Amino acid sequence: MDFALQLIFAGISVGAVYALIAVGLSLTFLVSRVINFGQGSLLMLTAMVMVALLGLGSAMLSAALGALGLAAILMVVVEWVAVRPVAAGQRTDTMGWVVSTLGIGILLQGFAAKFFGSQAVAFPSILFSSNDFVSLFGVRLSLQYLAVLALAVALVLLLELILRRTQWGRAVRAVAHDPELASLMAIPVRRTMLVCFVLSGLLAGVAGLLVAQIAGTVDPGFGFNLMVLGFVAAVVGGMGNTFGALAGGITLGVLEKLVGGYVSTAAEHGIAFAVLMAILAVRPQGLFGRSELLKA
Repeated sequence: MDFALQLIFAGISVGAVYALIAVGLSLTFLVSRVINFGQGSLLMLTAMVMVALLGLGSAMLSAALGALGLAAILMVVVEWVAVRPVAAGQRTDTMGWVVSTLGIGILLQGFAAKFFGSQAVAFPSILFSSNDFVSLFGVRLSLQYLAVLALAVALVLLLELILRRTQWGRAVRAVAHDPELASLMAIPVRRTMLVCFVLSGLLAGVAGLLVAQIAGTVDPGFGFNLMVLGFVAAVVGGMGNTFGALAGGITLGVLEKLVGGYVSTAAEHGIAFAVLMAILAVRPQGLFGRSELLKA
């Protein structure tokens, strides 16, 4: 029983990080109808840059802020190079953005391999070490997982509050509903999209640092599986729905850990796609998503 509770707790913590990635993907999808498949390379590069800055003698906080700042800047570049040409030509139905965002991701992965090496590098303990535990109702819980869970859930809830309660959040929802109408209402559509991409980059960067903290190492291929799992969480919960992303991520994380603990670690990621196929067969818009009517 204790083993099952430990697996469930670990799954909830990891799933909350999947939710962070899913929210970032959903945020950019809301305003551009583009899914950034380069998100995984971005979160990998954030973690590797932080390790490099620490190696140069930077303080922990300065290195983390510097790496997150780079993630935000890179997302501006992604929006400018890979997304804006597609959105400007109203060609989102051609799927050209799949190639462009994947190309950016492969480019970043190659850059990381060239300048940081293709081998895994050790990632430092930011808040707690892997040996720090707390006992709750007789179950030993990792403080690393507790910190990751608290921070990830807090960020998701904060973003949901911003989207629902602030003027900028109302602008995002207006652009998501009808960008042409939003422009006629004097809403700065381009600036709103850019801010969404910057926030998405920051969320990806934080997710990268949190997962690297748990894993203990980071390498150039570190982010791809995380991006895929974040995408699955977003689709399962309902693309564009923050609470859906959180629910989808946590569900995915718990199922992964239970399968890995009781069946095989090789089958962990396979369960994600089994869940995805089941949800799409029963409810294509996701658990919390709503069907949309598109203008002809």
